[in-house]
Amino acid sequence: MFYIMFLVIKRFKALLLHLGLRRGERMRLFELDEPLHAAVTRLAEEERRLPEEVTSDLLAAGLAQRQRRGYLVQRWDSLSVREQQVAALTCLLYTNRQIAARLGIAEETVKTHVKNALIKFGVHGKGELRKALDGWDFSGWDGGGQGAA
Repeated sequence: MFYIMFLVIKRFKALLLHLGLRRGERMRLFELDEPLHAAVTRLAEEERRLPEEVTSDLLAAGLAQRQRRGYLVQRWDSLSVREQQVAALTCLLYTNRQIAARLGIAEETVKTHVKNALIKFGVHGKGELRKALDGWDFSGWDGGGQGAA
């Protein structure tokens, strides 16, 4: 059986299970389920690397992605409700003029909300904001509602 050693950190247990890892009976070992094992083995063969190395890299990438998502959620939560509305519509490719008309506010107010959102996310333009929130589902905001990202 294929095992990887991993020091269990309480907050990462759910992620490990989500990745298809199960805790072994003794020590702190995790067994890959069969489909995940096959995928890792295939990838290791393609990259001419050890399966343990590939597994370690994939796990590190998954943890980094999860950490990045947590950061983005914190940034999103720091926005006011109006800034969230403007940011969501911006990500849906609405222009400032369209956002202003949709929300019934002045275009200058939209610009202020966009500027505040950019500052809070630490980005320098709408394109960077869209890139940072790529993959977030803003379809609920398009219909006039306030869908969660």
